[in-house]
Amino acid sequence: MSSKHPSKNSISKSARNTPQYGEISDLDQQVWAISGQILVTVPRSNAVDPVTVTVLACKYPESLEQGKGIPIYFGIRNPEKCLFCGEVDGQPTLQLKEEKILDLYNHPEPQKPFLFYHARTGRTSTFESVAFPGMFIASSKNNEPIFLTSKQGEYYNINFNLNVGP
Repeated sequence: MSSKHPSKNSISKSARNTPQYGEISDLDQQVWAISGQILVTVPRSNAVDPVTVTVLACKYPESLEQGKGIPIYFGIRNPEKCLFCGEVDGQPTLQLKEEKILDLYNHPEPQKPFLFYHARTGRTSTFESVAFPGMFIASSKNNEPIFLTSKQGEYYNINFNLNVGP
């Protein structure tokens, strides 16, 4: 009887209480980096220090919509912040908030503004906002901020390579 082990590039389907760390790039080989207080994409190179992302599955996935992917909290390791979806001038907006990912994980109920449905298709991943269904994390051009969009595949990239380990 053989056992299946999740690949290094996948998030376990069962809730874990240990964050996974890794790196994200888009299909243009741009990595996520911090510019001031903003998360941007920049071309991968030796001169670039990509952010280390922190990924932690939601403790209560059964209380969220099923079939959209694994609900995850998404943070960056240094400085310790988490991705957050809020409204700015009536528009869903992706922001970085100073939150500890384990505090979000240990909250007695899912913290929807901080949660994203992680779905994999082949080797790429998409991240849909739980708080704003139909809105996905996206990237566009070099040195532009990461943002939310509902325009899948039109003008913006919503497919990312997520490489995480235990």
